[in-house]
Amino acid sequence: MDYRQFGRSGLTVPVLSFGTGTFGGTNEFFQRWGQTDVAEATRMVDLCLDSGVNFFDTADIYSGGASEEILGQALKGKRDRALISTKATFRFNDDLNQVGSSRYHLVRACEASLKRLGTDHIDVYFMHGFDALTPVDETLRALDDLTRAGKIGYIGASNFSGWQLMKALATSERHGLARYVAYQGYYSLIGRHYEWELMPLGIDQGVGLMVWSPLGWGRLTGKIRRGQANQSGRIAAGGAEGGPPVSDEYLFGVVDALDAVAAETGKTVAQVALNWLLTRPTVCNIVVGARTEEQLKQNLGALGWTLTAEQVARLDAASHETPIYPYWHQKGFDERNPKPTVW
Repeated sequence: MDYRQFGRSGLTVPVLSFGTGTFGGTNEFFQRWGQTDVAEATRMVDLCLDSGVNFFDTADIYSGGASEEILGQALKGKRDRALISTKATFRFNDDLNQVGSSRYHLVRACEASLKRLGTDHIDVYFMHGFDALTPVDETLRALDDLTRAGKIGYIGASNFSGWQLMKALATSERHGLARYVAYQGYYSLIGRHYEWELMPLGIDQGVGLMVWSPLGWGRLTGKIRRGQANQSGRIAAGGAEGGPPVSDEYLFGVVDALDAVAAETGKTVAQVALNWLLTRPTVCNIVVGARTEEQLKQNLGALGWTLTAEQVARLDAASHETPIYPYWHQKGFDERNPKPTVW
């Protein structure tokens, strides 16, 4: 296992973490992701720990809290060997105030997550989305209090736009409050918009990236190819609902390039797609999910080898998209406004 620093913090994490969105499946949406029970979850957690993957990611809304409960049970007697990240912000129930990033909600959401996880502390606590109705300093003061109380180790942001994250970082600096050290966001070979604004921000501010859905909502598993129907897996089960639209021609062009590199390396399409992400600036961790132990073992095969610079360049070219304004315009002033070379 390889390890990296978790943003601008003293925490070291494995480059892969295990996402537990497949645990539970207690409602229609998450059933499409998976329905892993406690016994299977325990086997997967043990496999992860034996492989050096000691970082587990969940959220309070995953299967209405069942994901946290199952993860907590699977980690019984092993909590001191593991790092746990979870999230809050999205609506949890019908209570008018059990939503957003207010002090009222976050204090109660954190306590509820601690109880479901069966632990006294959460290593990384993410704001699952930006709450524009709650003052940024109210959110950060609540998180700072929870951190000082020892209930949270580090805080992170997820799915924020660049200005929202920068506003929060500036507020933390101004008032001496806990600071977002990591950003959990969508990034894949068929979803590179993170590079346009959030990556330069991460480089400048020392915010590490924890990637979610690194296989493009299941489109880069190797099951989808030009002229081939997808008959199994998460997408076939309807699990791509809510995912970003991708044109068939763009997707197939990327998969063609992945196929060629996979043949050269003797790896799978998914392993190549994950390895590519590990070459990118700011990436400190990739959240991988699995419905089965075999899928988990396949994902672990993304480590222990390196793509050549030429192979990375081919994958870059196949997945390139022209940035939207103002980013394409800024490219014309690289002399004074440099951008990451991945552009």
